[in-house]
Amino acid sequence: MSEWKEIELGQVADVRGGKRLPKGEALSEFPTNHPYIRTRDIANHKIKINELLFVPDDIFSSISNYTVEENDLIISIVGTIGLCAVIPKELHLASLTENCAKIVNINNKQINRTFLFYYLISEEGQAEIESRSVGSTQPKLPLYNIKSIKIPVPPLPEQRAIASVLSSLDDKIDLLHRENKTLEAMAETLFRQWFVEEAKDEWEDAKLGEVVTITYGKNLPIKKLLKSGYPVFGGNGQIGFYNKYLYVEPQVLVSCRGEASGKVNISLPRSFITNNSLILVRDKRKEITFEYLKYHSLNYDFTLHISGSAQPQITIDNLYDAAFLIPPVDLINKFTEVVRGCEEKRANNLKQIHTLEKLRDTLLPKLMSGEVRVKYEEEEMASCSA
Repeated sequence: MSEWKEIELGQVADVRGGKRLPKGEALSEFPTNHPYIRTRDIANHKIKINELLFVPDDIFSSISNYTVEENDLIISIVGTIGLCAVIPKELHLASLTENCAKIVNINNKQINRTFLFYYLISEEGQAEIESRSVGSTQPKLPLYNIKSIKIPVPPLPEQRAIASVLSSLDDKIDLLHRENKTLEAMAETLFRQWFVEEAKDEWEDAKLGEVVTITYGKNLPIKKLLKSGYPVFGGNGQIGFYNKYLYVEPQVLVSCRGEASGKVNISLPRSFITNNSLILVRDKRKEITFEYLKYHSLNYDFTLHISGSAQPQITIDNLYDAAFLIPPVDLINKFTEVVRGCEEKRANNLKQIHTLEKLRDTLLPKLMSGEVRVKYEEEEMASCSA
């Protein structure tokens, strides 16, 4: 590793802050041309585009100097420190919260942008970021401390080769996720056609609590979450891993606490489910298949059963009376047979995703430390060698 050197981020890029809305103003759920990126919108090193709020047109001018551009890197700097993402094309010129900073004007003659991103999300990079945060009650990462982050860098061609290896894995993972979304959308379309648009008056109207057992997940303090193990599902989907699971089979979950109340999630096989979700256990009406329950739930508005104003919640009693339509058994079975092929394909894709993520997460620290080196040619075609 004699050809590697250490540089500070401020030597190869500029760091700039975001901006909060003027006092008394609020973001809007109504789409405008000005999406606003908050810390909570960053998850798994990406921005959750479908959950963004927007800056109203009449106040955008007051924060118009604090936008991001495509391919900028952003990093959270208040509260949850070190969440990183790359700005996608769809969010070019989006506004950025004051709780994040953007890394811009990256000198591509000294450091590869993608290599820098992967370093920042690596264990070593995250440790560097954490070491530069200040405050205990509300951690903060000052802009000048971001500039002092130390980065070990190999020669530029090797940086590009490392970035190519890791981004190729992420590209494949993204492709599989998109395929799964398409498969799920196809199944949802079929459900709406057969059981919403073509529903019959003579079909049975039941209550959800008569069809399934509604139960809470188990309490699990955040500090007990692990970096690997069995998936853990909270109110907003998967939140980490644990060394135990509660259910062997996937379950239909309804978020029951906070802003996410009413959101439907589907757990993975052998998952732990926290008490921020209600679980719809399919054990009363055997003719109701998992596939029918899943898509019925995805098409139902559970927010109708929220109680509480300061802290929204959904209780078991609230959910018991939720409407549940039961069509003829042969139609349920026909739907299940058609959709099961999509579900099996999605399950296989999820297995591939898990394998690729594990490979990427294993390679990342080894590549960033130089433990695993990447061979490269002038064209910078990459392959790994230990």
